[in-house]
Amino acid sequence: HRCLYALKVGWRVCWAKAEEEDEQRHMAFLSHDISMLRLFETFLENTPQLTLLLYIILRTNKAELSQGLGMGTAFLCVSWSLLDYHQSLRSFLQDKYELSPGSSVIYFLWNLLLICPRILAVALFALLWPYGVAVHFLLVWLAMFLWVSLQGTDFMESAGPEQLYRAMVAVILYFSWFNVAQGRTLHRSIIYHGFMLVDSALLGLAWLWGRAPEEERSYLVPVVSAALPCYLLGLGLRATYYKWLHPKARVRQEGRYDEVDANGGGDGVEFRSFLEPELVNRRMQRLAQTHFSLSQPAQQHTLNGAAA
Repeated sequence: HRCLYALKVGWRVCWAKAEEEDEQRHMAFLSHDISMLRLFETFLENTPQLTLLLYIILRTNKAELSQGLGMGTAFLCVSWSLLDYHQSLRSFLQDKYELSPGSSVIYFLWNLLLICPRILAVALFALLWPYGVAVHFLLVWLAMFLWVSLQGTDFMESAGPEQLYRAMVAVILYFSWFNVAQGRTLHRSIIYHGFMLVDSALLGLAWLWGRAPEEERSYLVPVVSAALPCYLLGLGLRATYYKWLHPKARVRQEGRYDEVDANGGGDGVEFRSFLEPELVNRRMQRLAQTHFSLSQPAQQHTLNGAAA
């Protein structure tokens, strides 16, 4: 219903006059809301279903064409939701460089290369210990929930919904990186990816150790062997993206430049202001302030995420 309503508003915006900015800000508000909800839906519903589908294919040792196409499409949709979410966050920056096509492709690819080995490792572990996956998920989820809580998130207005938000983020972290704290993310990212690399490797080694040598799925051995290089390639693309391809958001002020992900000691990034506070998507704005460094006021722009 929310997506259909956004399409209805977008249709009105397409035929509206240029000076009718209220409808444009309303459309941007809905776009940001849908982007955030799509990300939660992807990791709370689609990604577990994708893992189950891969488990069924591996268990039955056969796949129909529709299953293969559905699984491939699901992997692409997961990476696309991460890219769309990142682009939506960037639209809250006051002065920014948009993601170029090359940067978007690299961002899409490194998320795909990191998520595929993770889902494969979980599905392989489920082949031998189906109930063990539930125990594994619960333990990792508790660790991620504790980690998110220690970072002190402040997303919801009250304590109860905030705990629910942290629980959802912990589910996302079971499969993929999700930043919830302000400041530079280098050290937190190293800790997270190091943990996930070790955890996924242990799941894959457990399958190699527990499988029957004479089983028909011997083709999975080279697939599992290729999962580690795939994950390392994803980490390499991620490092390449943030080193050379990540568009730095800069504001020229007194001869200096402000950069995205700058340390708190220097000038940071100014976020967009809004003409009408009721049209601000405050949750997405707060997530953008978490993902990027907040700064002292510079210039003022008045569009609610024009990139949307």
